[in-house]
Amino acid sequence: MSNSFLHKKYKFAIIGCGRIAARHAAIMQELGEIIAVCDINPQQADQFGKQYGARVYTSASSMFESEKNIDLVAVCSPNGLHAEHSLLAMENDCDVICEKPMAIHTSDALLMRESAIRNKKNLFVVKQNRFNPPIVQLKKWLSQEKLGKILSIHVNCFWNRDKNYYANSWKGSLQLDGGTLYTQYSHFVDILHWLFGDADITSATFKNLNHQGIIEFEDTGLINLNFKSGAIGSIQYSVNAYSKNMEGSITVFGEKGSVKIGGQYLNELEYYCIQDVEDIILPAGNSANQYGHYTGTMSNHDLVYKNILEVLAGRAEMATSVEDAIKTVEWIENIYAFRNK
Repeated sequence: MSNSFLHKKYKFAIIGCGRIAARHAAIMQELGEIIAVCDINPQQADQFGKQYGARVYTSASSMFESEKNIDLVAVCSPNGLHAEHSLLAMENDCDVICEKPMAIHTSDALLMRESAIRNKKNLFVVKQNRFNPPIVQLKKWLSQEKLGKILSIHVNCFWNRDKNYYANSWKGSLQLDGGTLYTQYSHFVDILHWLFGDADITSATFKNLNHQGIIEFEDTGLINLNFKSGAIGSIQYSVNAYSKNMEGSITVFGEKGSVKIGGQYLNELEYYCIQDVEDIILPAGNSANQYGHYTGTMSNHDLVYKNILEVLAGRAEMATSVEDAIKTVEWIENIYAFRNK
């Protein structure tokens, strides 16, 4: 990342020293100094702190009691702790970048927004798929109304998350994880709302078909949507793809064109046929995040941080607004409300 966006050397802290924290730390090192890291696992926190030359803590409250010069805190803790840790950081005069999902309850997300306003702090939420070149192009076509009236939108998310992924982890816990849509596919829900606006959930079906005794919620789901625009939509997802990720796609049908963005993680413009649109060449995107035995979404944290620096310098708006991040939580919570129907 170019230092042309820097006006200062930032002082960073990280809460949660798991795999995704390493993505943040690699970029933070280019922008300033990681002064503190925190994880309830002392060994993991110590190893992370030594790697990045940071002071080590095993509780967020003790970190904030000791550290008074933090500019930005990356919240990389389990989903169910995002609100608690973000609130604590903002109340201690820190800006926050929170990993997805913002929270696993809308009420907590609203408290986070209120705290950001009250404490006059920036609350950034990671939604890196917005930077995928095919998604950027689709957003442009939609803003130009190239596809005409949108008729239907269909999301397919078929990944592999085997028992090793959930072993010895908070992942799979209803309290700390929240559900497959929160941990695996909240980026896809965000893209749906960002591109196509509000929708009502008309039906939802969930099954745990292949992870009994491993996770406390579904591994497969089917959701039907009615968009306020009049379009209909669907989300089909599963973490039962054999051995590896299969597909992460969005297909759009409009009066004047059809588009499919696919690949494993919305990284390929697989098909487009649009009235009066010639052939296009998209810029190359980043590769996927690699986490050992599984693959994540496109590795766009560098672009997330570029936007953060531009916002802090007063030169840009947030790539993902707090309101949009709240909407993702609200959508998923409304979807999961069908669990009890």
